[in-house]
Amino acid sequence: MAEAVVSVVLESVRDFTIQEAKFLSGVSRQVEAAQTELEFMQGFLKDADARQGQDTRVQICVAKIRDAAYDLEDIIETYGLKVDSKKKKRGLKNVLKRFACIFKEGVDVHRIGAEIENITTKISALRSNLQSYNIKEIRDRDSGGGEPSLQLLERLRRTYSHVVERDVVGLESNVEELVMHLVKDKNRHRVVSIWGMGGLGKTTLARQLYHHKKVRQHFHSFAWVCVSQRFQVRNVWERILIELTSATKEPKQEIKDMTDDEIAKKLFLFLQEMRCLVILDDIWRTEAWNLLEIAFPNVETESTILLTTRNQAVASLPNRNAYRHQLQPLNENESWELLEKKTISENADIDLGMYTKKRELGMNMLRHCKGLPLAIIVLAGILARKNTVREWERVHENVREYIRKGTGHEEEYQGASWVLALSYDDLPYYLKPCFLYLGHYPEDCIISVSTLTKLWVAEGLIFSRQQRHSLGETMEDIARDWLSELVERCLVQVGTSGSTGTIKGCRIHDLVRDMCLLRAKEESFLQIKYSLQENTSSMAAEATQLGKIRRLGIYLDKNADMLVSSRDETNGHVRSLLFFGLREWIPKSEKGLLSSLKDFKVLRVLKVEGLRARRVELPSEIGNMVHLRFLSVRRSEIKTFPPSLGNLVCMQTLDFRVSSYIDMVIPNVIKKMKQLGHLYLPWNYRVKGKLELSTLGHLQTLHNLSSEYCDLKDVGRLTNLRKLKIRVLGSLQNLEEILKSTGNTLNRIRSLIVKNDTNSGEEQAMQIVSSCRGIYKLTLDGPIAELPKELHNYPNLTKLVLWSCGLKEDQMGILEKLPNLTNLKLFEKPFEEHTKILVFSGGGFPSLEFLLVSRMDQITELRVEKGAMPRLCRLCIQFCSGLTTLPDGMRYLINLKELTIRWMCRELHRRIEEDGEDFYKIQHVPSLVIGEPLD
Repeated sequence: MAEAVVSVVLESVRDFTIQEAKFLSGVSRQVEAAQTELEFMQGFLKDADARQGQDTRVQICVAKIRDAAYDLEDIIETYGLKVDSKKKKRGLKNVLKRFACIFKEGVDVHRIGAEIENITTKISALRSNLQSYNIKEIRDRDSGGGEPSLQLLERLRRTYSHVVERDVVGLESNVEELVMHLVKDKNRHRVVSIWGMGGLGKTTLARQLYHHKKVRQHFHSFAWVCVSQRFQVRNVWERILIELTSATKEPKQEIKDMTDDEIAKKLFLFLQEMRCLVILDDIWRTEAWNLLEIAFPNVETESTILLTTRNQAVASLPNRNAYRHQLQPLNENESWELLEKKTISENADIDLGMYTKKRELGMNMLRHCKGLPLAIIVLAGILARKNTVREWERVHENVREYIRKGTGHEEEYQGASWVLALSYDDLPYYLKPCFLYLGHYPEDCIISVSTLTKLWVAEGLIFSRQQRHSLGETMEDIARDWLSELVERCLVQVGTSGSTGTIKGCRIHDLVRDMCLLRAKEESFLQIKYSLQENTSSMAAEATQLGKIRRLGIYLDKNADMLVSSRDETNGHVRSLLFFGLREWIPKSEKGLLSSLKDFKVLRVLKVEGLRARRVELPSEIGNMVHLRFLSVRRSEIKTFPPSLGNLVCMQTLDFRVSSYIDMVIPNVIKKMKQLGHLYLPWNYRVKGKLELSTLGHLQTLHNLSSEYCDLKDVGRLTNLRKLKIRVLGSLQNLEEILKSTGNTLNRIRSLIVKNDTNSGEEQAMQIVSSCRGIYKLTLDGPIAELPKELHNYPNLTKLVLWSCGLKEDQMGILEKLPNLTNLKLFEKPFEEHTKILVFSGGGFPSLEFLLVSRMDQITELRVEKGAMPRLCRLCIQFCSGLTTLPDGMRYLINLKELTIRWMCRELHRRIEEDGEDFYKIQHVPSLVIGEPLD
């Protein structure tokens, strides 16, 4: 991954030198020379990364290159920020002090210049070493991670058509569906794709189709080719043509003697005239398909190309005659059936007690496989040799390691990690650090995409490779695109999605996480630490990585004595410090709990969320951590906002949404953080005077803006603001005039939350809403009797949340006429308290797709008239204790795909059971999620 590190560092140094050129004038020559040397080095790193596993010398050299690049970036940025800080303070010094300062700066410049030159010399020597190890220079860097380190991997992964697996489980419906698409005569598909993560059984499914009786009867000729990552187009065409024509010795030679154009044309015509099935197994990249398909007919033909891939982009190539099939993991019963077939012989004489115990142990172990057939087969290969229950129990005790590593050299019984690692090896250089960053997160964790993208940006892992940033696209937008690419490559799974299909939460399979952590350790990218105690040995002593540790994920439990060790010499190199488990951890002593953070001199990311310690304060020394770009103390009980935070001029994301009971005093220093993109203020805070925010020109998100302690005129200068949460705490003077002056900025806002805390603020809250006509999402919280009458003219409004508004009943008429509204959430008395019946009129809510009704205890009846909500596909009703029956009009919602009912009265739950009197109203809904009733 040195290629990724050097590329990221080079991009970072370029950006920093452009933005802060005036502060690097004394060392500009040395910085320029270092950049040039990094550019020379780039070309050698693809080959070096791929060959680390073959040559220890290369591995050591690559680790030294990574460290040198990181150290260079730290030195340049530290020096630039230090000079910037001094120049701002210099106006306060007298002439003598100024002369002494200039002399000292001259010494600093010489020292820093010498350090940069030393690192540049080291990088140059390391490049010479790589060349002496026969490392090749490769300039095609965007083609992906490329070749695995051992050719053995490709030989092991090579597949053959004649192999038919025994004990195939869970593919019956997949085979049936795909056979139907392969053999149909009308509207046939020219290309059929099977895609999914490594180890799901794509090749097994393809073999089942290849040998299926109906398929063999339908097609006249067959070819099976495993497309390796280093394939040659001509070789693939040759093999297909030889297999299709069943060529003997002389025709084979004739094919081999053809030119590339001749062989492509002959294959094209053969596929066009005959009815052929060609299976291309394991295609990794779209480029591979684009090269191969030149020889495949793009006209009406009875031939079909079936391909398997881990990459959704390959499976989704634009083709009007294509069919895409996504393979899913096995369910719990299928997983046990596969394990049982592989481990317990049908003829074995096994008593019921032993079988029951083995089944119990097996089901527990299968939880670690998460339905992945590869992992189940690896586990089965281990258990097949274990006959006693005690032997199964021993495997059970260390099941994760057994699955990851396997036991033997046979392909079938090797560990799962090496197969999954092929997907990592194939990643483009820029995606590798983004993927490894996911290793910070605990197992089975749903990762917030909004937070993850901000972390990636703060770490400098995201950069604009195609000048998209200059076209108005933010770094977070690019980060989301890169995450989508990881999802398409089946390394990341979608956890939760928004109503428009955007990824809100993501996760990684347990075995993919194991592989991720293994690679992160090999690359010295990340280290996970558990339950720090006073007598634990230092991280440096425990670390087996080659190179300095740059990122720490710290998992705390009740046994932990401290957050982080202050005695560890590695702290000075750490860039990322993420804590997990703080909500369950109660510190034994709160004294100096956060003081050890001052040792992390080059820290860019600090995430201390959920810390329960009522007397803990952020140390003032945090202001010395000038590299800090991401700081979150969300849901913590931290009471202070040190004035020294104003020194953190690189800050991009500042999240101070501490526990709501804390009343925090905020000094007027946030205005110095001119790179700030996302600001989350506390729920309760006070400021001496007004909090100045007008200098924050990069700000995109502003959360908990207080009408009492912030000047709304400042919002007008925040031209990049897209998300705003404003808290109306009292009467605002000259609001109409202020809103007119900020109109252009307010119209750019896409998401608006207005929290009205007083009855007198209702009119002004609506004035704010009326000034934000470009919003896509609107949340209204607190007393608001009437909505703006022009709301139906908001062209982009698709999402609306109403919380404790107390709207008049006639306001439903405004809501149901919103032409583009797709998502509506109603919480806690959105309408007047005496409202007992909620009516959805015929023709109302023409575009609504999702409706949530929650905590509306006063409602005793829901009415859905014919023609209401014609596009509704998801409906959730919860915590509405007054409802005893569902509306008869539910049967009119013919597009409803998912209905969730939970925490309702027992009478309603009884009525919607399969034999209940209301079941007929919802029996047409494909997915019914019925939760627990209220006690």
